[in-house]
This record gives sequence, C-alpha cells and structure tokens, in this order.
Amino acid sequence: MDIHGLKNIAQRLMADDKGLLAMDESLATCNKRFKALGIPETEEFRRKYRQLIVTTPLLEESISGAILFDETVYQKTEDGVSFLSLLEHKGIIAGIKVDEGAVALAGFLGEKITEGLDGLRNRLEVYYSLGIRFAKWRAVIKIDEGIPTKACIKVNAVTLARYAALCQEVGLVPIIEPEVLMDGEHTLGKCEEVTSLVLKEVFNELYEQRVCLEGMILKPNMVVPSLECKVQNDVEAVAEATISCFLRVVPAAVGGVAFLSGGQPYELASKRLNMMHLRFGQLMPWPLTFSFSRAIQQPALDIWKGQDQNVKAAQEMLAFRASCNSAARRAAYKNA
Repeated sequence: MDIHGLKNIAQRLMADDKGLLAMDESLATCNKRFKALGIPETEEFRRKYRQLIVTTPLLEESISGAILFDETVYQKTEDGVSFLSLLEHKGIIAGIKVDEGAVALAGFLGEKITEGLDGLRNRLEVYYSLGIRFAKWRAVIKIDEGIPTKACIKVNAVTLARYAALCQEVGLVPIIEPEVLMDGEHTLGKCEEVTSLVLKEVFNELYEQRVCLEGMILKPNMVVPSLECKVQNDVEAVAEATISCFLRVVPAAVGGVAFLSGGQPYELASKRLNMMHLRFGQLMPWPLTFSFSRAIQQPALDIWKGQDQNVKAAQEMLAFRASCNSAARRAAYKNA
C-alpha cells in the first residue's frame, strides 16, 4: 500500500475549498431523470449529458474530483476526445462508482446490503490503469419500525471496509458512503442516533481491516429530519446536530468528509453546509466539503432537456451551483 500516494490524492480532492461532483448515476437512475423531462433514454443522450458536464467552462474552479459511472469512463466527445482526458486537462481527478447496487438483505425485511465485492480487485486494477484515482461504494440504511437492525449495520460496515481495503491495495482512495436515508417520518434526533451507530460500526471495521484513514474520504448523510417529519428543523439545528455527531464518532485522522445531498433541495443543502462552516469551522479536525449529484446537476438538467441549443445555459447553471457550494465551504454562500 502506497500510503503517501493515497494521502496525496485525498488531500488534492479536499483542497482549495472545492468539492466532488457525483455524476455516477446508474443507467436506471439516469434514464428515470431523463424520462421525467422527456429526454430520450438512450446511450447517446447519456453521452451528450456527460459531455455537457465535463466540458463546462470553469467547472474546475469549484470541483476537484468527479465520480463517474462505468459507461462514462469509456465515452468520448463528438470530436473523439475521451472524457477522462478532458477531466485530466481541467485538473479534475477522475473517480468511479464500483458497487453494484443495494439488494434485499436475506432474512431482514425492509433492509438492504450492497453487492459488488466479487471480482472487485480485478476491476479496480483496470480502473487504476485507465487513470482513475479514487472510487466510491454506497451502503443504504433505512429508519423504520424496528430497523435498522444491528445485523444490517454490521454487514454493511464489513462490506464497506473490505471494499476500502481493496481500493487502497491498488492505489485508489476509497470514498466510504454509509447513507442513512431521508425516507420516512423520523426526527432529527433519531437520524442523529442512527447516524452515530452506523459511523461507529463503520470505523470499527475500518480499523479491524487495516484501512489507512488518512487515505480515505467519508461521504455521509447530513443529520436531518426525514422528508415527511412534521418538524423540519432550521439550518442551525441541522448544523449543530451534524457536527456534534461527527466530532464524537469520526476520527480526526480521516482524510476528509464530503456530504451527499440525499435528495435535499439544492439551496437547502448549500445553506446547511454553509452554516456548518460558519458556526463550527474552527472546531472541525477534517476538511468538510460536498459530494453532490442532484443538488448541483438537477437545475442544469432541467434547463438542458436534451436540446443542443440549451447546452450553454445549462453549463452556466451547472458551474453556478458548483460555485455556490464552494462558497458554502468558505461560509460565504448567499441565497441564490
């Protein structure tokens, strides 16, 4: 394991008030978003959309790394330039989603386990040879009557740690994404309780499986009330609950924390990140940034709608939303 190299990549990903762009939607997820806007659900239109993103002017001023989907790794522009080359030219580090999605956890109704460990070592070696330098694996934890169970949290933590160890073995920085979902009616306090339990178990397993914490990045949920909760706490309460939770359970050695947006309205996600830095910027032992997908891309996708004449306006919106979150990392975000 090249610990120095891993730490260097993690530091570059977290540097200069930038964040990560999660453009790793699965084919099903991407097609679902296209269908809602009347965009043809084809490989060519997915390529056009990815091209719109990677050719966006000034994107590199706010984005340090881009998480890709396997299909995107091999795609090119209409002029034959690979997306990987374009990202490298911009100074944006390329990453890759390597999990194969969450499936039902046998024996545990309503809970899921993420698959993809079979053959992962070989896949990671191929991605590294192509110039990819970090990877991502997502586990999903649902809060509901009687769940999550200890068994579900445990098995997902073990899987995340095995993935992380395999990544570091070949020189890829692992992004660890244990997401406590916003679905349901649970409160802010319940989310904090479950998030704490999940992160404790994840880091216990990372220690057990000898993962270098300085050479990894945590991609967690913010501590928030569920979408259907009757009490929607203000940004100050969310910031306090999130940072208090992380200070208790996330080791200071971790290379960085990059939040997922998890279905939050894009402006609210930026406000919450901004408040964390405004109130707790001096207390946090790790860099704290964003790794958003919809919270950056959706406004641009709404403008594009699959129409070539809308590309420029969509790119301007994409760069703008990315810059908003970079500003939030500096505690300088203004409602926009």
